[in-house]
Amino acid sequence: MFRATLIVLSLACATMATAETRVPQTQSEISLGFAPVVKQAAPAVVNIYAKIVRKGGANPFFSDPFFQEFFGRDFGAPRPRVQNSLGSGVILTEDGFVVSNYHVVGSATEIRVVTTDRREFSAKVVLGDEESDIAILRLEQADSLPYLIMRDSDHVEVGELALAIGNPFGVGQTVSSGIISGLARTGTATGNARGYFIQTDAAINPGNSGGALIDVNGKLIGINTSILTRSGGSNGIGFAIPANLVAEFLKQARAGNSNFVSPWAGMAGQHMSADIAESLGITIPQGVVISDLHILSPLADAGLRVGDVVSHVDGDEVNSPAEMKFRMSVSGVGGTSILTRLRDGVSGEVEVDLIEAPDKPAAEEISLDDKTVLPGLKVARVNPVMITSLGLALSQTGVVVVDPGPYGGRAGLRVGDVLNAINGAEMERPGDVVSALTDPGRRLNMSIQRGGRSLSLRFRL
Repeated sequence: MFRATLIVLSLACATMATAETRVPQTQSEISLGFAPVVKQAAPAVVNIYAKIVRKGGANPFFSDPFFQEFFGRDFGAPRPRVQNSLGSGVILTEDGFVVSNYHVVGSATEIRVVTTDRREFSAKVVLGDEESDIAILRLEQADSLPYLIMRDSDHVEVGELALAIGNPFGVGQTVSSGIISGLARTGTATGNARGYFIQTDAAINPGNSGGALIDVNGKLIGINTSILTRSGGSNGIGFAIPANLVAEFLKQARAGNSNFVSPWAGMAGQHMSADIAESLGITIPQGVVISDLHILSPLADAGLRVGDVVSHVDGDEVNSPAEMKFRMSVSGVGGTSILTRLRDGVSGEVEVDLIEAPDKPAAEEISLDDKTVLPGLKVARVNPVMITSLGLALSQTGVVVVDPGPYGGRAGLRVGDVLNAINGAEMERPGDVVSALTDPGRRLNMSIQRGGRSLSLRFRL
């Protein structure tokens, strides 16, 4: 009897072990569903409540001396508004590192994290990046927490079963199932010009942001971040940030970084269309065509040039600049990547150093004082750091507005405006702006460049 029991237990254990990697074979296996996986993974998915203080709009009569005379100088002054943001997060380590979306917690003044067993923790953002929409939080006084193991997201395949776990609409932790619908989603396919995502049809709704997308073994595939929708609810097209990029964020957070550092390519590129492929004599339209290179680009240093086609990065196929950036980002600054290049019909491999955007020439950032007509205006010299942070053209030079300040903003200046000339004098360095705005006379004429357009701002002083 005892021996028979052991045989039954052995067969049951063998069935459970193989059930992870095959289609359910019996009614009992089918009825079991995803319950064991959810039971294992759900405790590592948390609810996040963030308080965000936003500046209120000013009353149109705020600066009117007439109303200030009767109602006081604070009449109509802009008042801050408090907004509450709801989202989800995933515990990555037992000592309290949690990942969520930047749009959930990035500008929060107070963050509260609630686990499935109703414990509450205060948290703060230790590393965040708005462009990648990832934020790493650290829970205060937390240890021995349940956490999810991250899977190598490069090995995820279309058609795999997937579960999305989060807190949609604030109703409480919810699990939805689906499959991996697509990989390497970028650009217009996601409604976001930047980023690189895994697509799933597992239902994702508001509040799911920052939650977990897991496989049938309970491993983290990605972080749910957005949906394509017309109604505001899930239409079966959701996107998750791949776990490999999350792993690089966690690595930098644990190293003490407060800002995410990604490799700088110093390159502009475009998707290979059928027309471009035909003009280059390429049979299959795949890869990224290099359309511009900065003089300090590590790709240029490695021998690449405008017109080359990059088809693979470290052996993985790339078809957009966002894919190239993702592949280089997961490798991290300080290493190298092998780029497969196609030039004049000949394919070859090039080793590229992964570096930070160089601060050359020095930015020479200056904040103007009261001796100028636009005090508070902050300007800097254009270099790769400024090009990257402000989204400027690779070929851009000159002086850029980092912060317009109160008076510059009223004059019409915006962050990212390039100051070409002031009262006819060309601006090459920040010091030139200081000189031009110190006692400029009764009239001010500023020639600026904004998003590829040339504008002129004229006003009396």
